[in-house]
Amino acid sequence: MSQSAKTTSENALKGSSILRIFKKDRIAIGVVHCPAFPGSPRHDGRSVPEIYDAALRDCHAYAEGGIDGLIIENHGDLPFLRPDDIGHETAAFMTAITCRAIADTGLPVGINVLANAPIPALAVAAASGAQFIRVNQWANAYVSNEGLLNGEAARALRYRRQIAAENVAVFADSHVKHGAHAITADRTVAELTRDLEFFDADGVIATGQRTGDAATETELVDIGNATSLPVLVGSGVTEANVETMLTHANGVIIGSALKEGGVWWNPVREGQVRSFMARVHSVRGQA
Repeated sequence: MSQSAKTTSENALKGSSILRIFKKDRIAIGVVHCPAFPGSPRHDGRSVPEIYDAALRDCHAYAEGGIDGLIIENHGDLPFLRPDDIGHETAAFMTAITCRAIADTGLPVGINVLANAPIPALAVAAASGAQFIRVNQWANAYVSNEGLLNGEAARALRYRRQIAAENVAVFADSHVKHGAHAITADRTVAELTRDLEFFDADGVIATGQRTGDAATETELVDIGNATSLPVLVGSGVTEANVETMLTHANGVIIGSALKEGGVWWNPVREGQVRSFMARVHSVRGQA
């Protein structure tokens, strides 16, 4: 067993957020990319019920395919607004979808409000019963597609306390995709990872450069060796590479590879989810 795999196993035994939420280690979380909501540039005229139905079809396909959990994103709202510009309607739409997803599937559900908006995400989680959020930039800062984005840990943790949502875990990206890291270029990925733990994240996410790009094995090892937190892979996971990913991580977040044509905006394929989860179960059995 590699040092990274050993660390992963030890993390699970210490009552990590992954074990608390999912009751197992080496888990797979399916991404529900919500269609564009009304008011966003790519909204195609669908009614709100039609948008909900599309998102819930993906939730059901994931659940029937045996996925361990879901994460719901407003991914159709491209180009994304900066955190303070996101309207209240986004949180309202996502809360309605999340409540139905939890009721229909019974799975653990997380929230990611783009771009980099943990406070609306915490509001959605608290209102709906979701158990975790994803935050792309939790500490430090980077130059994103939306411009300069700052880490939101200080504000978000205070807000989480204010709304009595301390049970909602924060999974934070260590080296966020879709951006430039010149601001922190003098600091290693390991140092950036330690910053997340220092700022009370509950899990660390490793990603590639953009949606669908895989994190490298070297980066996974570096992140795993730098933290006692659970590690997840947040992009580029496929049936072909999931065994390698779960050798170094406690979980994976997958979306595009389980969609028709392998693109994020298409529906989830239940059969592909089943095939993928068979590989995940195989990895668990080897642990």
